[in-house]
Amino acid sequence: MVNVAREMKRRNMSLPLLIGGATTSRMHTAIKIAPQYDHGVVHVLDASRSVTVAGSLLNADNKKAFLDEIRQGYLKLSNDFANKKTVKKYLPLQEAQQNKVNIDWKGYAPVAPSFTGIKAFREIDLDDLRPYIDWQPFFIAWELHGKFPDILSDQVVGAEATRLYNDAQALLNQVISEKWLKANAVLGFWKANSNGKDTVTLLREQEGAPETVNLEFLRQQIKKAEGQPNISLADFIAPAEYGITDHIGAFAVTIEGIEPHIKRFAEQFDDYNKIILQALADRLAEALAEMLHEQVRRKYWGYDAQEQLTNEELIKEAYSGIRPAPGYPACPDHTEKLKLFDLLNATENAGIVLTESLAMHPASSVCGWYFAHPQSKYFGVGKIAKDQVEDYAQRKQMSVEETERWLSPVLEY
Repeated sequence: MVNVAREMKRRNMSLPLLIGGATTSRMHTAIKIAPQYDHGVVHVLDASRSVTVAGSLLNADNKKAFLDEIRQGYLKLSNDFANKKTVKKYLPLQEAQQNKVNIDWKGYAPVAPSFTGIKAFREIDLDDLRPYIDWQPFFIAWELHGKFPDILSDQVVGAEATRLYNDAQALLNQVISEKWLKANAVLGFWKANSNGKDTVTLLREQEGAPETVNLEFLRQQIKKAEGQPNISLADFIAPAEYGITDHIGAFAVTIEGIEPHIKRFAEQFDDYNKIILQALADRLAEALAEMLHEQVRRKYWGYDAQEQLTNEELIKEAYSGIRPAPGYPACPDHTEKLKLFDLLNATENAGIVLTESLAMHPASSVCGWYFAHPQSKYFGVGKIAKDQVEDYAQRKQMSVEETERWLSPVLEY
């Protein structure tokens, strides 16, 4: 997004730039993106609010005052951040690596998956995904905030939430019965060990000579309180020095076939059902990721074969092991997605392609890694210092400049 803003300035564009998405924030927009472009940068909390923002920008009488107010707000955020920045202390990378997660590898016996390599699933029954749907984000997309199902009886938004939920259920019934959409997935497991730092090397057994693939991860560098580790995902894979054969997994899931139905609703000027369908496709993709992960824990990897969790417990991530996604807080580098897609052959096996900016198409797709160690947990890398960027660039065999472009949101400097 920083690169897009720079390109717009380089091309002497004058259209305002709207910023949004799950991994964006007003603070990041103020500090990293807004300074790169002079004709208006506005962070929009979610898609439903973009209408109001666009209306303000299209109003010639209000546009200047609206953008001036935004700029002043961003300037204050940026100044506040600069003032607080001196309080935060970052460890040199080597010191952070020494403060890794304390795991007793000598007493650990990892469970081996039921197979190594990849397994594809085509046209999974959408009805099987229904019990795994997390409805709360569906309502948030419509600016209706509250815990599901309590939101349906909320004194303020209950009536509207109930109407929306009933309409969504009716459309979902039609989607399933008329087979509008297809659910595809692929997962894989490989033998793997870490180097005791931030690299995980996996063994890809294929026809001919086996191949090793290095997965590169980032580590928290902010100085922690006594006894708190600086975590890297590599900490959860057994170091090679212990002589333990560990494993790592990966997955990619998608909901395809939405385009003709979106086009039909658009031609009918039916934005209501168009947005419901898009939101349902996203919920189904997340539900597929949830269902597949459950099957991994109980059957395909089997490290928690006796697990019995309710959907509410699944939503609260009460399960053992994690499935972090490239581009998200624990592994914010999108370029590692290229390795994940190559390992899974995700385009052929699941029908997902990566754009040049490494977004997934179809848009209702999810991918990530599987970690099985019981101490593995979700976390955010946070900001990283220059020494880690240089080390990471060397490990990735990328230039520091290119690395900084991809890691722009997490740079401390």
